[in-house]
Amino acid sequence: MKLSVVIVNYNVRTYLEQCLQSVRKALEGIEGEVFVVDNHSTDDSVEVLHRDYPWVRLIENQDNMGFARANNMAIREAQGEYVLLLNPDTVVGEHTLRKALAFMDAHEQAGGAGVMMHNADGTKAPESRRALPTPWVSALKMLGFTKRYYMKHLSWDEPGRIDVVSGACFFLRRKALDQVGLLDEDFFMYGEDIDLSYRLLKGGWENWYLPYPITHYKGRSTQKSDYRYVHIFYQAMLIFFKKHYSHLSMIYTIPIKTAIYFRAAIALTDILRKKLHL
Repeated sequence: MKLSVVIVNYNVRTYLEQCLQSVRKALEGIEGEVFVVDNHSTDDSVEVLHRDYPWVRLIENQDNMGFARANNMAIREAQGEYVLLLNPDTVVGEHTLRKALAFMDAHEQAGGAGVMMHNADGTKAPESRRALPTPWVSALKMLGFTKRYYMKHLSWDEPGRIDVVSGACFFLRRKALDQVGLLDEDFFMYGEDIDLSYRLLKGGWENWYLPYPITHYKGRSTQKSDYRYVHIFYQAMLIFFKKHYSHLSMIYTIPIKTAIYFRAAIALTDILRKKLHL
């Protein structure tokens, strides 16, 4: 088996269907399998999958297990030489899978790879190429200086080494995954892709940006205007920071933690203002 595609779904049946249709076309000529892990959707996702997509290996959860845990459930069953973690709100380019696999076959140290993600309006998504959120890079980003974080010095049209691969479309070499371990289930959603990317680098593997297209409709399964989103997002930042940078001096850790809490407070305040129509 060459490729195992893993998609975690939660109440986005319409997007999931167009994602699956694009994946099936892109898999033509590739020995592959497709998993959908449904995190207890309350729409008709499961019914539609059973009825119209018998070629999909469906895992039905009775609770929302979160992104990391749900992906790991499928990864443990996957047989592919490569694993692709793919968001359901994506549409894969017809030749993207084939070209990405060819690149990784030719670059044995490539443990992870991401692609050129386009937003719904056709613009290129900056999170296609990211640097590690070290305390210094994180501080710059929080102050609005994003050039280093989004690795804007790289060409969009050529493969390039990056630090962090987006979990929306994350190619993984199974050998590398077996070495560094699965997604960290301490992350419910958000941050697990940064953590896994960092562990790949620490394990001696390379992460790459590849100029092969997908369209990403960005978080259609997440309501970014609710309090739960803010809690999960900023909690993920704290988990990553504590896991990888807690050894640093308080001179570095206290300002970063303060900044995270400050940004979370701003986000919550903004949500409250919108709800109150202020």
